[in-house]
Amino acid sequence: MPQAIEPDQLSGAPHPRHRSVLFGQEAAERAFLTGFRSGRLHHAWLIGGMQGIGKATLAYRIARFVLAYGHAPERAADDLAISPDHPAARQVAALSHPDLFILRRLAATDKKAATTTIPVEQVRKALHLFGSTAAAAGYRICIVDSAEDLTPPSANALLKMVEEPPPRSLFLILAHEPRRVLPTIRSRCRRLDLAPLSPSDLTHVLESIDTVADGPEAIAAAVNRAEGSARRAFELLDPAKRETVETMEQLLADLPREDTGRVLAFAEKMARKGAEEEFALALETLQSWVSELLHRHAHAGARRLAPLVEVCDKIARAAREADIYNLDRRPLVLTMFGDLAGAVRALE
Repeated sequence: MPQAIEPDQLSGAPHPRHRSVLFGQEAAERAFLTGFRSGRLHHAWLIGGMQGIGKATLAYRIARFVLAYGHAPERAADDLAISPDHPAARQVAALSHPDLFILRRLAATDKKAATTTIPVEQVRKALHLFGSTAAAAGYRICIVDSAEDLTPPSANALLKMVEEPPPRSLFLILAHEPRRVLPTIRSRCRRLDLAPLSPSDLTHVLESIDTVADGPEAIAAAVNRAEGSARRAFELLDPAKRETVETMEQLLADLPREDTGRVLAFAEKMARKGAEEEFALALETLQSWVSELLHRHAHAGARRLAPLVEVCDKIARAAREADIYNLDRRPLVLTMFGDLAGAVRALE
């Protein structure tokens, strides 16, 4: 029986906690290691950056390292690598370490559907963990993957922990857009921003994944369109997802002209059951297109650019609501292209 996909795992790819290597983020690793060796490790870290550049992989590397050496930092190694055979590594891989708590969306069960947010009840469970004594006089660690999935009540519950942390507590909060994290949480965290990956690093990531059987040409093509994201490069190896990106790019390139037939067909495709990952990829394609368009028209001034920014915020809110409430994505897609067409006309 195939292993079930976890809520914070990309279909077909290994879960980040099972990744023993992290490519391209040596500067971030050094920054954390410097803080650890100083003996004054900050209790909360906001690990930011676009999706698919190693935030979760780094968080689990940090967790393994600190759980292995937190009780005796003077014996720590010179990097964050931990042998897969180390007891802490095995426990993290099995999610069985008593001092590690993961805040993430919940997977579906026989009785309940998967959650689209991190429930406040999960955060309250973490409060109980941080109210106990850590094993072997080490650290208690909480990984939040990701801050975008927190509801207002769960974000406020997390804030309570971050504001009044017990001794030897460590919070690793992942955020694709750190500026959207609750300001009171953000102000109590040390920022650790990860950079987009280089083409060389992206290639190494893809070649290190057992399920990738594509040849060098296919990998190079995916890397060239991935914009520094290993997640995006991996998805672009899937012909169906690559077609989604290409269709989205063409529809955006045609704006402000709308091909109603093609938009309707695309809306139908995005609305079908099981298209969540493809729709997320379409939204990422939109974000990249908007970013490039804003850069290209920076000389136009804030007033002319404002409609496009407002439309993007509206689309992001609508997509979030569709995800949370399991709404039909057809109206969202149709409205999205209509609003984008109007915003592009304002730039002409």
